[in-house]
Formats: sequence, C-alpha cells, structure tokens
Amino acid sequence: MDGAGSADEPEAERRTVRPLHGVLAAMAVSLSGTAISAVALPWFVLATTGSAARTGLVAFCEMTPYVVVKLFSGPLVDRTGPRTVSWTTDLVSALAAAAVPLLHALDLLSFPVLLVLVALIGAARGPGDLAKEVMIPEAAERDRIPLERAAGLSGVIERLAATVGPAAGGSLVALFGPLTSLAVNAGCFVLGSLIIAVTLPRGMGYTAEAAQPPDGEGGLGEAGYWRRFGEALAFLRGEPLLLTIVVMIGVTNLLDAGFSTVLIPVWARQSGNGPAAIGLLGGVTGAAAVGGSLVAAVYAHRLRRRAVFFAGFLLAGAPRFLVLAADAPMGVVLAVFAVSGFGAGFLGPVLGAVLYERIPRRLLGRVNAVGDSVARAGVPLGGLLAGTAVTAAGLVPVLLAAGAAYFVTTNLAGLRREWRELDRAGRVAGRKPNQRAHQGR
Repeated sequence: MDGAGSADEPEAERRTVRPLHGVLAAMAVSLSGTAISAVALPWFVLATTGSAARTGLVAFCEMTPYVVVKLFSGPLVDRTGPRTVSWTTDLVSALAAAAVPLLHALDLLSFPVLLVLVALIGAARGPGDLAKEVMIPEAAERDRIPLERAAGLSGVIERLAATVGPAAGGSLVALFGPLTSLAVNAGCFVLGSLIIAVTLPRGMGYTAEAAQPPDGEGGLGEAGYWRRFGEALAFLRGEPLLLTIVVMIGVTNLLDAGFSTVLIPVWARQSGNGPAAIGLLGGVTGAAAVGGSLVAAVYAHRLRRRAVFFAGFLLAGAPRFLVLAADAPMGVVLAVFAVSGFGAGFLGPVLGAVLYERIPRRLLGRVNAVGDSVARAGVPLGGLLAGTAVTAAGLVPVLLAAGAAYFVTTNLAGLRREWRELDRAGRVAGRKPNQRAHQGR
C-alpha cells in the first residue's frame, strides 16, 4: 500500500521523471493497447463467427464490468492510493489479454471463455483508468503546470492513443491477424504498469486527507466504504451542471460505442475496405483530434467554454454516421472523420478542467468514479443494441437513426440553464485547483 508523507519521498521524487510525464506516459501506452484491441477483437469475432450480434455481445461483456467495477472503486482508489491501484490492475489486464491468443493457440478458446476473459479485462481497466485520471491534478501541481493545460495534455495523450492505436491495430490485423494485435495489447498493459510502479513517487496521489479519514469513517470497513460512496452521490446531487454533463455524455457514449464496436467494422466488411480501413479512419480521426487538443491546451483558457463545447460536439457527432450511410467515396469519408476528430479534440480539455475545478481533491476519486460510470452506463449496451439493430434492419437505417439521435441529444442539452455555469467555471481558472469547490455555495 502507498504510504503518505514518507521520509524518503523528496529523494524519490528527485530520482523519478516529472510526475505529470510519468502519468501521461502510462496513459499513452495503456490507452494505445486498448485502442489496438478495439480493432482486433471485433474483427476476430466477426472473422470467426460472422455474427454482428456476437460482436456486440463481446463489447457488452467487456464494458459492463468496466462500468460497474469503476463505479464502486472510487473509495478504494481514494483510500489505497491511485498509484498502487493503477499498476496492479494493469497487470491483471495484461494477463487476461495475453490469455486470449494463448488459449486460441491451444484450441481451448471457446466463445464463453472469450466472454469471461474480456469481462476480466474490463473489470481491471475500470479502476486502472480511474487511478490515472485521479493523479492528473496533483501531478500538475507538482510540476507547476496550469490545470487546464494539464487537462489539455491529458486530452492530447488520449487522442494520440486513438490515432496510433487504431492505425497500428488495423495494420497488425491486416499483416499478422487479430491475435497478434491482442498480444501487443497485453504488452502495452505490462509497460504501463511498469511506468507507474517504477517512475512515480510512492506518495503520488495519496493525499493527507485520505491518510487521515474523519472520525467515525472507519477506513475501508463496510460502514466507512458506504459513507465514502454516499459522499460522492451527495456531492453530485448538489452539482446540476455536472449531472447534466454526465447524462448527455452517457447518451453520446452509448452511440459512440455502437459506432466503433459494430457499425464501423460492419461497414468496413460490407464495403470491402477491410480492417485496414478501420485503422485508417481511427488514425485520421485521432490525428485531427490531437491537433484540436493541442490548440485547446494552448488557447482553451481564453475561449468561452460553452461555445467551444457545443461546436466541438456539432462537428464530432452526427457527420460521421451520415457519411457512412451515404456510401460516400473513401476520400470524403476521411475528410469528414478528420473534421469530426478536430472538433472532438476540444471536448476533453473543457470537461477535464471543469471537473477538476469543481470537485474537492479528497472526493476526486469517488466522484469521478460515480460520474464516469454513470456516463458510461450505456456503453455496454451500445455494441449489443447496434449489433441487434443491424441484424434486424440493416446498416444504413441504423446509421441514420443513430446520427439523428446524436444531433438531437447534444443540441437540446445546450438549452438547459445549467450550461451557463460552464462559462462561470472558466473565471476561476486562475485559482488553486478545486478552490471553488471548497467554498460555500
């Protein structure tokens, strides 16, 4: 377990890389591995079963444990320390991912066994991703980097992973098959675990407040756990803006999950473009999103957040669905995905800065866990519903319906009064992180 305030912590910090660099590097390799798997796993299922419904079921079995375990892991991350949670869960993900090609080579990989393994990967990824997110604001403070810039750099890393991962995954699948890509995914998880365990100081992310729980909280016993969990729920209930963001992102995440795990692979197969096209689309989208994230990291604090946020969603949402439904030439498809990626690059920095500003540091792990899990609650259903819908109605009607739902969701949400707070939050960017959240409201 990580200890807080150890005597050798300053020396440890001198021996390590800068904390933000370590966290971002670990995020980069683990997210890249996940993006590679997002190409390889659906293609493996489609190639071996020929079923869009089974492809959606695999996505469901990975994301359901991801959401559920992440939801309840917040108190554990806050109490145990995100550094320990991050490197241990990455190792579990690596073992489960490596088991897929190994068991297939031994002719022991039945479809039910595959579902169990992807469920284990999802269950480990949930708290692992949360732990890395929780360390971002403290790492920014240690490196004296503005919070919005740190959130922007985190967004850049996510977009880089979304660029490199699908491109590498598509190329690996085309050249060596999907199982090789899954083995690479396992290696990425191992590398991410080592980066966190070796480069970050032991006290990283383990705050003094977490080390000394209030009287009666009882540490991580049953009563203490549920008290900590209840604090997160109570905080979110008192934040209408955060609740509105969570609900809207929840709907778009459901649509995005169905799009990436089922609709794009089915389109690639029916159009004859193959798995390389999946990687190419992901690479173009991610590269454009990196550009958007870099611009946002430099200029986001000077712009009106609400305008940036909804303009980004207008570009990043419905156009992707509609261009595939229109059976447009590949050049047009790539251009639309590039524009969508650029718009999406502005979303993460805005959301990250707002969350870090409004959530007290001692609640960060558990509030992020609850909010992110609710926002991702529809993700397991996305692939399942998309696979069932494509089987029943065909690809084009599903693309049109999903694109319309995306447009309506993101535009109607902007009419609610709570979104005015998005711009107000920007006015406190010069204060210490989370200072606003500690003030009386």
